[in-house]
Amino acid sequence: MLMRYILILFLCLTTVNSYGQDSTATKTPTKVKGTIISTTTEGPLSEVNIVNINQVVGVATNEDGQFEIKAKANDTLHLSYLGYKSIKVRVTNDWLKFGNTEIVMTELALALEEVTVKQLRLTGYLEVDMKQVPIQSNNRYRISGLYGRGYEAGKPNIATKVLGAIFNPADFLYNMFGRKPNEMHKLKKMKEDDEIRNQLARRFDREMLLVLLQVNKFDLDEIVNQCNYSKDFINTANDLQILDAISECYEEYKVIKRSKDRKSGKKKNKA
Repeated sequence: MLMRYILILFLCLTTVNSYGQDSTATKTPTKVKGTIISTTTEGPLSEVNIVNINQVVGVATNEDGQFEIKAKANDTLHLSYLGYKSIKVRVTNDWLKFGNTEIVMTELALALEEVTVKQLRLTGYLEVDMKQVPIQSNNRYRISGLYGRGYEAGKPNIATKVLGAIFNPADFLYNMFGRKPNEMHKLKKMKEDDEIRNQLARRFDREMLLVLLQVNKFDLDEIVNQCNYSKDFINTANDLQILDAISECYEEYKVIKRSKDRKSGKKKNKA
């Protein structure tokens, strides 16, 4: 009788252990690995910027061109590297299951454009020469830890501009902020991801912002312009500064919109 109980107990433990192993084996990985190779050198590319557009997380390849990033099936990865054609790669179940995948990037043919530099024609008379120097009245603020760098703040009437967008459905900001809530929600995630912020701080091409926010170059510049940032700021700011500018403007939009919604709700209740 005792042997019978021991046999039953042994079978139960074996079944539980097998189930646990099967569950572990079938667990879906939450990260993908890859290696980026150059078509020109056939060698690995280091410091390639990789961003998961869906989950808004970023990484960069190491010296061996390798990377590992959080992802799930059907997520899209955006790969970019200076001098190479940017590409998008879809994450598949096979990639998640079988591990490292080799991805090839193609070098662009770089053409140098002729740049004309407008020189100031100085006369030697201070009163005359001062009139030739462009005056920039941008409001700027410094960030602790970034020596010698300053960010431009929005002009004092930024809230007035955003307020106008709330009450005017035809306004550009209303259309961009109000009708793209999912894309605008990514702003917060982008600001919280250190790797993405580091990548944006080194870039001036707006490419990553366009991909993540799903807007074109004109709309991106127009958002910053409508938020009352100067053309000088738009033309000279790096991508991180543009991100912070849009984020500040969007936060103003949300605060004012919530206040407007509360007032509308009170009026309906009174009626």
